[in-house]
Formats: sequence, structure tokens, C-alpha cells
Amino acid sequence: MRGLTFKLALTIIFEIMLAIKLKGVGKKHQRSFRVVLQEQRSKLRGKSIEDFGWYNPHTDKYEVKAERVLYWLGCGAKPTATVGQILKKAKIAIL
Repeated sequence: MRGLTFKLALTIIFEIMLAIKLKGVGKKHQRSFRVVLQEQRSKLRGKSIEDFGWYNPHTDKYEVKAERVLYWLGCGAKPTATVGQILKKAKIAIL
């Protein structure tokens, strides 16, 4: 019985998928976004694991911590489509 629970715990740990997402901040119609690492299924208003920088779509400016993004991409985190475009603009290699 004990071995069964250990296997179950391992599958639960490996099923947690991490995603690099945009988290909206600011007033309505004046949104800017934080680039954050969260569990893939978590809500955007929820707790984030790490903050990588910011993106302002109105001025098309951004700032991203490249070292930390590359570290988490190496650990298996996957960027969303929009974050992937931002990383491409910032010339950060996506694996």
C-alpha cells in the first residue's frame, strides 16, 4: 500500500506544469502586464512563483530578466503564445 501512495505522489508532482504568463496590472483601459511564472492551471490573480519583468502594450516596451527565463525554460516551463512573441522580440532563445 505504501508503494502505491509513493507512485501516486510522484505522478502528482510531475503533472504540475509551469507556464510563463502575462498577469494584468493597472487600471481598466490602461493595462500593463507582469511577466510571471505560475502553474499552468492557476488563475492569473493567484500566487505566482517568480516575477520576470513587465510588458506595456500601449508603448510596446518591455523588460525581461533573460537569465531567469532561460533557467525556467530549461526546467520545463512553457511560455504562452504572447509571452513567446515578447521573448522573441527580446532575442531570448526559446527551447
